[in-house]
Amino acid sequence: MASLKDLRNRIASVKATQKITKAMQMVAAAKLRRAQEAAEAARPYSERIASVLGNIAGAMDGGEAPALMAGTGNDQTHLLVLFTSDRGLCGGFNSQIVRLLREHVRRLESSGKTVKIVTVGKKGYDQIRRDLSNRIVERVEFADPKASGFSNAERVAETVMNRFAAGEYDVATIFYSEFVNVITQKPTAQQVIPASLPVAAEGAALDASAGGALYEYEPEPEAILEELLPRNIKVQIFRALLENAASEQGARMSAMDNATRNAGDMINKLSISYNRQRQAQITTELIEIIAGAEAL
Repeated sequence: MASLKDLRNRIASVKATQKITKAMQMVAAAKLRRAQEAAEAARPYSERIASVLGNIAGAMDGGEAPALMAGTGNDQTHLLVLFTSDRGLCGGFNSQIVRLLREHVRRLESSGKTVKIVTVGKKGYDQIRRDLSNRIVERVEFADPKASGFSNAERVAETVMNRFAAGEYDVATIFYSEFVNVITQKPTAQQVIPASLPVAAEGAALDASAGGALYEYEPEPEAILEELLPRNIKVQIFRALLENAASEQGARMSAMDNATRNAGDMINKLSISYNRQRQAQITTELIEIIAGAEAL
Protein backbone atom coordinates (compact mmCIF):
# COMPACT_ATOMS: atom_id res chain seq x y z
CA MET A 1 0.00 0.00 0.00
CA ALA A 2 1.26 3.46 -0.93
CA SER A 3 2.19 5.79 1.91
CA LEU A 4 0.46 9.11 2.55
CA LYS A 5 3.43 10.95 1.06
CA ASP A 6 3.25 8.87 -2.11
CA LEU A 7 -0.47 9.58 -2.44
CA ARG A 8 0.08 13.31 -1.93
CA ASN A 9 2.79 13.36 -4.59
CA ARG A 10 0.59 11.44 -7.01
CA ILE A 11 -2.37 13.76 -6.44
CA ALA A 12 -0.15 16.79 -7.05
CA SER A 13 1.21 15.18 -10.23
CA VAL A 14 -2.26 14.43 -11.61
CA LYS A 15 -3.41 17.98 -10.81
CA ALA A 16 -0.45 19.37 -12.75
CA THR A 17 -1.31 17.11 -15.68
CA GLN A 18 -4.93 18.24 -15.50
CA LYS A 19 -3.84 21.87 -15.78
CA ILE A 20 -1.81 21.03 -18.89
CA THR A 21 -4.65 19.13 -20.59
CA LYS A 22 -7.10 21.91 -19.76
CA ALA A 23 -4.76 24.50 -21.26
CA MET A 24 -4.27 22.39 -24.40
CA GLN A 25 -8.04 22.03 -24.72
CA MET A 26 -8.50 25.81 -24.60
CA VAL A 27 -5.70 26.39 -27.14
CA ALA A 28 -7.21 23.78 -29.49
CA ALA A 29 -10.63 25.41 -29.14
CA ALA A 30 -9.16 28.79 -30.12
CA LYS A 31 -7.33 27.32 -33.12
CA LEU A 32 -10.33 25.24 -34.15
CA ARG A 33 -12.50 28.25 -34.91
CA ARG A 34 -10.02 29.69 -37.40
CA ALA A 35 -9.27 26.30 -38.94
CA GLN A 36 -12.96 25.46 -39.29
CA GLU A 37 -13.70 28.77 -40.99
CA ALA A 38 -10.82 28.23 -43.44
CA ALA A 39 -11.94 24.67 -44.26
CA GLU A 40 -15.56 25.67 -44.79
CA ALA A 41 -14.53 28.63 -46.95
CA ALA A 42 -12.45 26.37 -49.23
CA ARG A 43 -15.21 23.84 -49.89
CA PRO A 44 -17.36 25.87 -52.34
CA TYR A 45 -14.37 26.77 -54.50
CA SER A 46 -13.03 23.20 -54.68
CA GLU A 47 -16.49 21.84 -55.49
CA ARG A 48 -17.13 24.54 -58.09
CA ILE A 49 -13.85 24.07 -59.93
CA ALA A 50 -14.61 20.34 -60.19
CA SER A 51 -18.06 21.19 -61.58
CA VAL A 52 -16.57 23.61 -64.13
CA LEU A 53 -14.09 20.97 -65.26
CA GLY A 54 -16.96 18.53 -65.67
CA ASN A 55 -18.86 21.01 -67.82
CA ILE A 56 -15.83 21.70 -69.98
CA ALA A 57 -15.11 17.99 -70.36
CA GLY A 58 -18.71 17.49 -71.49
CA ALA A 59 -18.24 20.17 -74.16
CA MET A 60 -15.29 18.39 -75.78
CA ASP A 61 -16.20 17.22 -79.25
CA GLY A 62 -14.05 14.17 -79.70
CA GLY A 63 -10.85 16.02 -78.89
CA GLU A 64 -7.94 14.40 -77.13
CA ALA A 65 -8.31 14.84 -73.36
CA PRO A 66 -5.27 15.93 -71.32
CA ALA A 67 -3.40 13.16 -69.52
CA LEU A 68 -4.36 14.50 -66.08
CA MET A 69 -8.01 13.86 -66.96
CA ALA A 70 -7.80 10.82 -69.23
CA GLY A 71 -5.04 9.06 -67.32
CA THR A 72 -2.60 6.62 -68.85
CA GLY A 73 -5.20 4.11 -69.93
CA ASN A 74 -4.02 1.74 -67.21
CA ASP A 75 -4.53 1.36 -63.45
CA GLN A 76 -1.71 -0.99 -62.53
CA THR A 77 0.34 1.38 -60.34
CA HIS A 78 -1.31 3.52 -57.67
CA LEU A 79 0.20 6.46 -55.79
CA LEU A 80 -1.37 7.03 -52.36
CA VAL A 81 -0.73 10.40 -50.70
CA LEU A 82 -1.23 10.21 -46.93
CA PHE A 83 -1.99 13.46 -45.07
CA THR A 84 -1.59 13.36 -41.28
CA SER A 85 -0.47 15.74 -38.53
CA ASP A 86 3.03 16.45 -37.23
CA ARG A 87 1.90 16.34 -33.59
CA GLY A 88 0.12 13.79 -31.45
CA LEU A 89 -2.28 14.07 -28.50
CA CYS A 90 -5.27 14.25 -30.84
CA GLY A 91 -7.04 10.98 -30.13
CA GLY A 92 -7.61 8.63 -33.05
CA PHE A 93 -7.31 11.35 -35.71
CA ASN A 94 -4.15 9.99 -37.37
CA SER A 95 -4.97 6.33 -36.76
CA GLN A 96 -8.30 6.59 -38.59
CA ILE A 97 -6.66 7.99 -41.74
CA VAL A 98 -3.89 5.37 -41.62
CA ARG A 99 -6.49 2.61 -41.15
CA LEU A 100 -8.29 3.73 -44.30
CA LEU A 101 -4.97 3.75 -46.18
CA ARG A 102 -4.09 0.23 -44.99
CA GLU A 103 -7.48 -1.08 -46.14
CA HIS A 104 -6.95 0.54 -49.53
CA VAL A 105 -3.46 -0.94 -49.82
CA ARG A 106 -4.73 -4.44 -48.97
CA ARG A 107 -7.54 -4.14 -51.49
CA LEU A 108 -5.22 -2.99 -54.28
CA GLU A 109 -2.49 -5.53 -53.61
CA SER A 110 -5.01 -8.36 -53.41
CA SER A 111 -6.01 -7.35 -56.96
CA GLY A 112 -2.41 -7.52 -58.13
CA LYS A 113 -1.80 -3.75 -58.22
CA THR A 114 1.44 -1.97 -57.36
CA VAL A 115 1.26 0.57 -54.53
CA LYS A 116 3.51 3.57 -53.89
CA ILE A 117 3.05 5.92 -50.94
CA VAL A 118 3.94 9.56 -50.31
CA THR A 119 3.55 10.67 -46.69
CA VAL A 120 2.77 14.26 -45.64
CA GLY A 121 3.11 14.61 -41.87
CA LYS A 122 5.32 12.87 -39.32
CA LYS A 123 2.67 10.81 -37.55
CA GLY A 124 1.51 9.01 -40.66
CA TYR A 125 5.07 8.09 -41.58
CA ASP A 126 5.76 6.84 -38.05
CA GLN A 127 2.70 4.57 -38.14
CA ILE A 128 3.32 2.91 -41.51
CA ARG A 129 7.11 2.77 -41.66
CA ARG A 130 7.25 -0.66 -40.00
CA ASP A 131 5.01 -2.66 -42.32
CA LEU A 132 4.72 -0.42 -45.40
CA SER A 133 8.21 1.09 -45.53
CA ASN A 134 9.04 -0.61 -48.85
CA ARG A 135 6.06 1.18 -50.46
CA ILE A 136 7.08 4.68 -49.30
CA VAL A 137 8.72 6.56 -52.17
CA GLU A 138 8.86 10.04 -50.64
CA ARG A 139 8.36 11.79 -47.32
CA VAL A 140 7.21 15.43 -47.45
CA GLU A 141 7.77 17.70 -44.46
CA PHE A 142 6.89 21.37 -44.21
CA ALA A 143 9.06 24.04 -42.65
CA ASP A 144 5.84 25.74 -41.52
CA PRO A 145 4.41 23.65 -38.66
CA LYS A 146 0.87 24.81 -39.54
CA ALA A 147 1.20 23.03 -42.89
CA SER A 148 -1.95 24.64 -44.31
CA GLY A 149 -0.63 27.36 -46.64
CA PHE A 150 -1.30 27.22 -50.38
CA SER A 151 2.46 27.09 -51.01
CA ASN A 152 2.54 23.80 -49.12
CA ALA A 153 -0.29 22.48 -51.28
CA GLU A 154 1.59 23.55 -54.42
CA ARG A 155 4.68 21.70 -53.23
CA VAL A 156 2.77 18.45 -52.73
CA ALA A 157 0.89 18.91 -56.02
CA GLU A 158 4.13 19.46 -57.94
CA THR A 159 5.52 16.26 -56.44
CA VAL A 160 2.43 14.31 -57.49
CA MET A 161 2.29 15.78 -61.02
CA ASN A 162 6.02 15.42 -61.65
CA ARG A 163 5.90 11.74 -60.74
CA PHE A 164 2.89 11.28 -63.03
CA ALA A 165 4.67 13.02 -65.89
CA ALA A 166 7.66 10.71 -65.33
CA GLY A 167 5.36 7.70 -65.73
CA GLU A 168 5.87 6.39 -62.19
CA TYR A 169 2.18 5.61 -61.59
CA ASP A 170 -1.25 5.54 -63.22
CA VAL A 171 -3.71 6.62 -60.50
CA ALA A 172 -3.21 9.05 -57.59
CA THR A 173 -5.43 9.13 -54.49
CA ILE A 174 -5.17 11.44 -51.49
CA PHE A 175 -6.12 10.38 -47.95
CA TYR A 176 -7.20 12.96 -45.38
CA SER A 177 -9.82 13.59 -42.70
CA GLU A 178 -12.87 15.66 -43.61
CA PHE A 179 -14.06 17.89 -40.79
CA VAL A 180 -17.70 17.29 -39.85
CA ASN A 181 -17.83 18.69 -36.31
CA VAL A 182 -15.78 18.73 -33.12
CA ILE A 183 -16.65 15.13 -32.32
CA THR A 184 -16.75 13.66 -35.84
CA GLN A 185 -13.95 13.62 -38.41
CA LYS A 186 -14.50 11.51 -41.54
CA PRO A 187 -11.48 9.73 -43.09
CA THR A 188 -11.70 10.34 -46.84
CA ALA A 189 -10.03 8.92 -49.95
CA GLN A 190 -10.23 11.14 -53.06
CA GLN A 191 -8.84 10.35 -56.49
CA VAL A 192 -7.09 13.34 -58.07
CA ILE A 193 -5.38 11.72 -61.09
CA PRO A 194 -7.14 10.98 -63.39
CA ALA A 195 -9.44 13.82 -62.32
CA SER A 196 -12.62 12.53 -60.73
CA LEU A 197 -15.24 14.87 -62.20
CA PRO A 198 -18.98 15.08 -61.38
CA VAL A 199 -20.80 12.60 -63.61
CA ALA A 200 -24.04 14.58 -63.61
CA ALA A 201 -22.27 17.64 -64.98
CA GLU A 202 -20.88 15.80 -67.99
CA GLY A 203 -23.01 16.72 -70.99
CA ALA A 204 -25.70 18.36 -68.87
CA ALA A 205 -24.33 21.86 -69.47
CA LEU A 206 -25.06 21.47 -73.21
CA ASP A 207 -28.75 20.74 -72.77
CA ALA A 208 -30.35 24.16 -72.98
CA SER A 209 -33.86 22.69 -73.14
CA ALA A 210 -33.40 21.24 -69.65
CA GLY A 211 -32.85 24.69 -68.19
CA GLY A 212 -29.08 24.71 -68.47
CA ALA A 213 -26.97 27.24 -70.37
CA LEU A 214 -25.25 26.59 -73.67
CA TYR A 215 -21.60 27.71 -73.50
CA GLU A 216 -19.07 28.47 -76.20
CA TYR A 217 -15.47 28.22 -75.06
CA GLU A 218 -12.58 30.41 -76.09
CA PRO A 219 -9.92 29.05 -76.35
CA GLU A 220 -10.82 25.42 -77.09
CA PRO A 221 -11.87 23.17 -74.15
CA GLU A 222 -8.64 21.18 -74.44
CA ALA A 223 -6.54 24.31 -73.87
CA ILE A 224 -8.69 25.35 -70.90
CA LEU A 225 -8.36 21.91 -69.34
CA GLU A 226 -4.58 22.01 -69.74
CA GLU A 227 -4.59 25.13 -67.57
CA LEU A 228 -7.29 24.19 -65.06
CA LEU A 229 -6.45 20.55 -64.33
CA PRO A 230 -3.13 21.30 -62.54
CA ARG A 231 -4.86 24.07 -60.58
CA ASN A 232 -7.63 21.65 -59.63
CA ILE A 233 -5.09 19.23 -58.17
CA LYS A 234 -3.53 22.05 -56.14
CA VAL A 235 -6.95 23.20 -54.92
CA GLN A 236 -8.03 19.69 -53.89
CA ILE A 237 -4.76 19.15 -52.00
CA PHE A 238 -5.11 22.58 -50.39
CA ARG A 239 -8.60 21.65 -49.25
CA ALA A 240 -7.27 18.37 -47.84
CA LEU A 241 -4.69 20.29 -45.80
CA LEU A 242 -7.35 22.68 -44.47
CA GLU A 243 -9.76 19.86 -43.64
CA ASN A 244 -6.96 18.02 -41.86
CA ALA A 245 -6.01 21.12 -39.86
CA ALA A 246 -9.60 21.60 -38.66
CA SER A 247 -10.06 17.89 -37.94
CA GLU A 248 -6.81 17.78 -35.97
CA GLN A 249 -7.83 20.65 -33.70
CA GLY A 250 -11.31 19.19 -33.21
CA ALA A 251 -9.88 15.79 -32.33
CA ARG A 252 -7.29 17.35 -29.98
CA MET A 253 -9.98 19.41 -28.26
CA SER A 254 -12.11 16.30 -27.65
CA ALA A 255 -9.11 14.23 -26.54
CA MET A 256 -7.90 16.87 -24.07
CA ASP A 257 -11.43 17.32 -22.71
CA ASN A 258 -11.62 13.58 -22.05
CA ALA A 259 -8.14 13.63 -20.50
CA THR A 260 -9.14 16.50 -18.21
CA ARG A 261 -12.26 14.63 -17.08
CA ASN A 262 -10.29 11.44 -16.48
CA ALA A 263 -7.71 13.37 -14.46
CA GLY A 264 -10.52 14.78 -12.32
CA ASP A 265 -11.91 11.29 -11.70
CA MET A 266 -8.43 10.02 -10.78
CA ILE A 267 -7.93 12.92 -8.37
CA ASN A 268 -11.22 12.11 -6.65
CA LYS A 269 -10.30 8.42 -6.28
CA LEU A 270 -6.82 9.23 -4.98
CA SER A 271 -8.25 11.79 -2.54
CA ILE A 272 -10.67 9.19 -1.17
CA SER A 273 -7.84 6.68 -0.76
CA TYR A 274 -5.69 9.35 0.91
CA ASN A 275 -8.45 10.36 3.35
CA ARG A 276 -9.25 6.75 4.23
CA GLN A 277 -5.62 5.88 4.85
CA ARG A 278 -5.10 9.07 6.86
CA GLN A 279 -8.19 8.33 8.96
CA ALA A 280 -7.01 4.78 9.54
CA GLN A 281 -3.59 6.06 10.62
CA ILE A 282 -5.18 8.56 13.03
CA THR A 283 -7.43 5.84 14.45
CA THR A 284 -4.43 3.54 14.96
CA GLU A 285 -2.51 6.29 16.76
CA LEU A 286 -5.49 6.99 19.05
CA ILE A 287 -5.82 3.30 19.89
CA GLU A 288 -2.11 3.13 20.72
CA ILE A 289 -2.40 6.23 22.99
CA ILE A 290 -5.44 4.82 24.81
CA ALA A 291 -3.82 1.42 25.20
CA GLY A 292 -0.67 3.05 26.59
CA ALA A 293 -2.70 5.12 29.05
CA GLU A 294 -4.58 2.05 30.29
CA ALA A 295 -1.32 0.16 30.74
CA LEU A 296 -0.10 2.90 33.10
